[in-house]
Amino acid sequence: TSLTIRPVLLLTQELCSQQEADVAGSAAAARMVQGVRQEEPSADNPVSPMQFPAFDWNRPAPTPGSLEHELGQRVTKRHRKLLKTGPVIRPLSNFSSSSSLSDSMPESWRRFSRIQEARRRLMKEVCAKYRSNISRTVTPHHVSRIYVEDRYKLLYCEVPKAGCSNWKRVLMVLAGVASSTSEIGHDAVHYGNHLKRLDSFDRQGIARRLDTYTKVLFVREPMERLVSAFRDKFESPNSYYHPVFGKPIISKYRVNASKSALRTGSGVTFQEFIRYLLDVHRPVGMDIHWEPVSQLCSPCLLDYDFIGKFETMEEEANFLLRRTGAPRNLTFPTFKDRNPKAARTSSHITQHYFSQLNASDRQRAYDFYYMDYLMFNYSKPFKDLY
Repeated sequence: TSLTIRPVLLLTQELCSQQEADVAGSAAAARMVQGVRQEEPSADNPVSPMQFPAFDWNRPAPTPGSLEHELGQRVTKRHRKLLKTGPVIRPLSNFSSSSSLSDSMPESWRRFSRIQEARRRLMKEVCAKYRSNISRTVTPHHVSRIYVEDRYKLLYCEVPKAGCSNWKRVLMVLAGVASSTSEIGHDAVHYGNHLKRLDSFDRQGIARRLDTYTKVLFVREPMERLVSAFRDKFESPNSYYHPVFGKPIISKYRVNASKSALRTGSGVTFQEFIRYLLDVHRPVGMDIHWEPVSQLCSPCLLDYDFIGKFETMEEEANFLLRRTGAPRNLTFPTFKDRNPKAARTSSHITQHYFSQLNASDRQRAYDFYYMDYLMFNYSKPFKDLY
């Protein structure tokens, strides 16, 4: 069963297809331009959807080094020429145009609100630029990665390796499952089944929540996210990813593989992993830990209200929590969920892993995540990319 979107609320989806071939085709096109349904819960503490002030395009120039300056520079240099022929994007309907609301906000809140408006505007421009001519509808598959928090009216799309474990902890505290994020262990987060997914509701329940709840998405620099996933799943012991992914990867891409490697699936190299990722005839399917966000969360279809970034996760997440009326003592946790002794995957670590690849594979990996780079305003990670 599919759920038809009201056009006034949601954009036509374009490149959020689940077929990897569409991503490669989109990158090429861009360069040519330049079970059981749950009962409906009663809302015992209704919270109105989050409102933001209008974005002032004539604001004073941002301070060099600030987040706005970094954002503005990259938009101007990297995207505006590409998108200049796109349709005019009207002001976003769920951002308040009240100047009194904007004037009464703390300066830090106004700053975050301006950044949010710029991010959403760019996302809508990219989606409009590459949209297909066929209207799309929301299916349960499109919302299968979205977690629901009814009391505070939040919808959060899970992006693995972009802070999703700690976001689930926050949602569990908001839902009353726990009193503190620090007391929720890894297994409770991932295997406790404490949170509801949006696809568990019927058509009316999905539509109502998409229409009235605050839709939240946090993203990460795509190559860093990819390397983080590789390190987590293949460089540490793992009873699922080694046999399920490691064995077929080694079998297909390693010459003269040992019997031990073929039996256990352990020891996949980064080069082998990238060959698997870029292979249109993969020996094993895609996984959410390295699936592009433009496919995983369908941003062109679902029109997210808040787009946060892993690189500034703590301050942006806490801003969102304050705006949604979360308890004052609830702040976003910063501890590392798995392999706490290992260094977080940084740009330096990412560069080290990609230095093991030839220029052609680096380019193809960038093409694979091209829409994520464009849609979420990340700079090219390597100098030799075109």
